[in-house]
Amino acid sequence: MTEIDAKIDALVPAWLTLPDIAEMLDVEVTRVRQLVKEGQLIAVRRGENRALHVPAAFIDVAEQKVVKGLTGTLTLLRDDGFSDEEMLEWLFTPDDSLPGTPAQALSENRGTEVKRRAQALAV
Repeated sequence: MTEIDAKIDALVPAWLTLPDIAEMLDVEVTRVRQLVKEGQLIAVRRGENRALHVPAAFIDVAEQKVVKGLTGTLTLLRDDGFSDEEMLEWLFTPDDSLPGTPAQALSENRGTEVKRRAQALAV
C-alpha cells in the first residue's frame, strides 16, 4: 500500500474506500483488507485523511466480486517487477490496440488480451 502521486491519481476515474467495497461485496472490511494483502486488489493512500482507496474499476458490482482477470494480471505485472503505482499507471493508460485502457478491457471481459500485453512487457 503506497501513497499515490497526482499523475496516477488523475488517471483513475473513480475510487472506492475499503468500507465501500465491503458493502458492495457484502463482506466484512477485514475480508477486503485480506484481498489487498493477498495482492488481489491494489489499495493506495490518498486524500486528506490518507484513507486506503481502490480503483472502482476493479470491482464488478453486478457480480459482487473482483473483476475477472484482475488478480492474474496483477500477478503477471508483479512478476515483471512493477510497483503498485506502475501497475495502476499501466492499467489506466489508454492503449489504442485494445482499444481503451487495460482496466476497461478487464471490466468488459477481455482479460485474455490484457494478460497477453502484460506478459509481453516481460520480454
